[in-house]
Amino acid sequence: MEVSIEAPGGLLREMRVTIPADKLSAAVSQRLKTMSQRAKFPGFRPGKAPRKVVEQQYGASARMDAVSELVQSSYPEALDKAGVRPAGQPQIDVVAEKPGEALEYVAKFEVFPEIQIQGIDSLEVEQPVFEVTEADVDSLIEKLRKGKRELNVVERAAAEGDVVKVDFAGSIDGEPVPGGKGEDTDIEIGSGQMIADLETGLVGHSVGESFNVPVNFPDDYHSENLRGKLADFAVTIKEIKEPVLPAVEDADFLKAHGVESVDALREKSREALDRECAKAVQRNQKSQLMEQIYQNNQIEVPKALIDAELPGMRQQAAARMNMQNVPAEKLAEMMPAELFADGAKRKVTLGLILGEVIKLREIKLDPAKVDEALAKLAGDYEQPEQVMNYYRSNPQMLEGLHSMVLEDQVVDSLLEGAKKLEKTMTLEELLNPQPKPKPAS
Repeated sequence: MEVSIEAPGGLLREMRVTIPADKLSAAVSQRLKTMSQRAKFPGFRPGKAPRKVVEQQYGASARMDAVSELVQSSYPEALDKAGVRPAGQPQIDVVAEKPGEALEYVAKFEVFPEIQIQGIDSLEVEQPVFEVTEADVDSLIEKLRKGKRELNVVERAAAEGDVVKVDFAGSIDGEPVPGGKGEDTDIEIGSGQMIADLETGLVGHSVGESFNVPVNFPDDYHSENLRGKLADFAVTIKEIKEPVLPAVEDADFLKAHGVESVDALREKSREALDRECAKAVQRNQKSQLMEQIYQNNQIEVPKALIDAELPGMRQQAAARMNMQNVPAEKLAEMMPAELFADGAKRKVTLGLILGEVIKLREIKLDPAKVDEALAKLAGDYEQPEQVMNYYRSNPQMLEGLHSMVLEDQVVDSLLEGAKKLEKTMTLEELLNPQPKPKPAS
């Protein structure tokens, strides 16, 4: 087998493979022999038909199968001989396979880039300086009360905080808004569940009313073809419910959170905030590190790897917007690949760079850290032991956990050498950071 490799440009490679004619002939003969033993030919016993008869009926099919098998079986060996590692599935074109001649095919694929990591010895991170105050504890307890609220039907106009059941249908210039229709949909006014104009447009209206609400789609709306557009939403209110929160000292409310007194609830809430703060600091510093690494290493990445990330990112976006039941084709139309292209490129780039850091610093997966991470993850469930056993018995879930832990180990390694710059911030700023505005292009 002869193998040659060409680089037309960038990460693209074209590998030409030539397989000797005698090997192709032998493969065709073997296929014909197998077929003759299974096929039935009039006037001949099974397996006794002359080769010429078998060739007349099955020759083309045998040759096609033989070529396919030789390409598949020789491709890995050819890659090894050429010393290349594809970053995705190849496009294979058979360019020669006539009887009596050699089989020749060309495989086109992208390869992984060669990476020379830049800037990991000059990283800087802000070290959050914050304080968990009594007001922060009050705010968390208020959220816990809302989580145990009751919704009572009221006979009055809708107000801020109410949960309103509506039918709605949006249109722009008489054309329906994609995904802009709903029946018996519960909308909590002021929650940000829907576009702000639609939520505030419900205020002051009562059950049985049908009316129209002008809705401005924001400039950063997920569907590009709706950004900045003015729509008209026809709305009918079918029910209005008012939330009623339990008192902090209510015995059932305290019991639901595993405590018997308000003081114990406050202590438990403070401990929960401390844990969330620790996670937020970790996320905060990891985000800073990843941004610096990404900006310092603008490498070319294989398009095949970017394309492979897009479906998963679209599904995650759909899940965040409660659109999991939307058919895949419709989802692709509503959220085209371009929306996720930059994010996919960033994810692939960082994955490749972190892989190089792992090799450079010889970082190995720490089993003790895996056990620790699994225990923390399972601790959020009522039956942690079952969760841990589920992860341990599910190779895919366990692999995901290993990747997460290894990535955290890389971040810890980078943080050790990073310069720390203290920054005072509130708990709200730490736990709910606002995205930084993109620079004007």
